[in-house]
Amino acid sequence: MEAHLTEWLNLTIRWIHMIVGVAWIGASFYFVWLENNLDRRNPREGLSGDLWAIHGGGIYHLEKYKLAPPQMPENLHWFKWEAYSTWLSGFALLMVVYYLNPGVYLLAPGSSLSPAQAVLVGLGALIAGWFIYDLLCESALGKHPALLGLTLFVLIVFAAWGFSQVFSGRAAYIHTGALIGTIMVGNVFRTIMPAQRALVAAIEQNREPDPALPAKGLLRSRHNNYFTLPVLFIMISNHFPSTYGSHYNWLILAAISVLAVLVRHYFNTRHATGKFAWALPLAALGMISLAFVTSGRLGTPATPAPNAQPAAQQAPAAREFDKVSAVIHERCTVCHSAQPTSPLFSAAPAGVMFDTPQQIQQMAPRIQAQAVTNQIMPLGNITQMTQQERDLIGAWIANGAALDK
Repeated sequence: MEAHLTEWLNLTIRWIHMIVGVAWIGASFYFVWLENNLDRRNPREGLSGDLWAIHGGGIYHLEKYKLAPPQMPENLHWFKWEAYSTWLSGFALLMVVYYLNPGVYLLAPGSSLSPAQAVLVGLGALIAGWFIYDLLCESALGKHPALLGLTLFVLIVFAAWGFSQVFSGRAAYIHTGALIGTIMVGNVFRTIMPAQRALVAAIEQNREPDPALPAKGLLRSRHNNYFTLPVLFIMISNHFPSTYGSHYNWLILAAISVLAVLVRHYFNTRHATGKFAWALPLAALGMISLAFVTSGRLGTPATPAPNAQPAAQQAPAAREFDKVSAVIHERCTVCHSAQPTSPLFSAAPAGVMFDTPQQIQQMAPRIQAQAVTNQIMPLGNITQMTQQERDLIGAWIANGAALDK
C-alpha cells in the first residue's frame, strides 16, 4: 500500500508541476512576444508602443508605458504565483522521487557518497547556484549581457558535469534543471517582483521611478526566457535514457541546451529580423547528429550478424535463453512483474513486465537500451546485476533474441 500511495503522490505533484509550469512558461513566452510585436511608430505621449490583437472572438488593444502611467489603475494584475507554484511543486517532486529513496534514483551505482551526503550535495548546489548567479549578475559582468550569458552557460555545464560524477544520470539531469529553475524563481522573487513593487510605489507617491530597477528586472526576465527550453527538455528527459544514460550525458545536455537557446533566440527575434532563420534547420541537424553520435555507432565496430561467428562459438539458443531468463527473473522482475516484490512499486513501472518468455523477447530492444547499453537499470543497481550478466543479455539480443523452443 505504501508504494501505491507514493506513486499517486508522485503523480499528483507531477501533474500540479506540469500545470503551473505551463502557466509560467506560457506567460513568459506571451510577454516576450508582446514586447517584440509592439508598434513603436509614433507612440502616444508616455508610451513605448501598442498592439492590436484578435483572439477567442474578441479584439484587444494593449499599450506599454515607458515607465508607468501617470496614475495607477484600480486593478493591476501581477504575474508571480505561476513561478512560485512551479518551483514549490518541483521541489516537492524532487523530495518524493529522489530524496525519499536516494539509494534508488539519486545515487549512481558505486557512488562513494552516503544517501544523506547525496541529499546535502543536491540541496547545497541549489542554494550555492543561486548566490553565485546573483553575484555574477550584480558584478561588472552584468553590464555585458553576452559575456555574462556565456559565463553562466559554462558554469551550468560545469555543474551538470559535477552532478554526473556523484549522481545517477537521471538525477544529474534533474538537479541541473532544478538549479536552473531555482535561478529562475529567484529572479522573480528577488529582482523582478521588487523592481515592480518599487515602480508601483513611486507612482503612488508621485515621484519619478528609478529606471535602473526595471532594466535590471528586464535582464533577469530575459535570462528566464532563454532558460525555458533547456528546462523543458530536462523535464521530459527521464523518458530518454540514450541522453542521461550516456557516459557523456553532461555534454549531450550542453549540446541540446545550445540548440534550444538558438531556437528560442530565433522566436524572440523573428518579428524584428529574419537573420536567425538558420537556427531552426541547424537545430534539426544538431538533433539528428546527436541521435547518430549517441547511438554508439561512431568509432565502434558493428555488431556481427548472428551467422557471422563460427558455429563452435555459438551457444545453443535454448541454453542461452535459459541463462538470460534466470538473470532477468533474479535482477529485474522484483519490479517488472505483474506482482512486484519490491516495496517501491505496487505495479510494474511503465507497464513493463518480464513474467513470460514472450514478454522478455518483446522487450528485448528496451532491455538492450536500459540494462546493457546505458546500464541505468536496475534502478540504482539495487539487485546487483553484474557486468557479466549484462554482457550475457547483450549477446543473446545480438544473436537474435531467440526463445527456448
